[in-house]
Amino acid sequence: MKRTPIYGMMAEFDSPSDLVAAARRTYEAGYQKIDAYSPFPIEELAEAIGFHSNAVPLVVLIGGLIGCLSGYALQYWISVITYPINVGGRPLHSWPAFIVVTFEMTILFAGLAAVLGMLALNGLPMPYHPVFNVPRFAFATKDRFFLMIFSTDPKFNPVDTRRFLEGLGPRSISEVPS
Repeated sequence: MKRTPIYGMMAEFDSPSDLVAAARRTYEAGYQKIDAYSPFPIEELAEAIGFHSNAVPLVVLIGGLIGCLSGYALQYWISVITYPINVGGRPLHSWPAFIVVTFEMTILFAGLAAVLGMLALNGLPMPYHPVFNVPRFAFATKDRFFLMIFSTDPKFNPVDTRRFLEGLGPRSISEVPS
């Protein structure tokens, strides 16, 4: 009989405080690849699972800088190199005239980078996720809270991880098949 590979191990909890306490203990026990699911945002949960960095602001900054440079470079190239037309004796490289378009290109590129960066960093679009193979996960949008330890974690061992999760006092524990 062929056994399907395990995506991870999931524990179900009744309250947000139980989930946060379990997540904190899991992270302190050395598990690094963990995730938590709840029907509403829990403020201290991100810190409890060890999520500290957010790369979206950096992506937005880079997108804004690219937009700024490309907007200015486009106007410079058109006004000075390709179509140099002297209007009213002004210099060909009249940077005050370039400010508005440069600003708008900065905003446009930063906004697009924010949306695309957020989607890429969240792994979206994801039409299928293995956690939906667990029947009890249907309660994640109602009144249950789930903690997931991924099988790709260096410390993951199916027997030891199940034993560890049982020590956290969950309502149920499920293996998540891939």
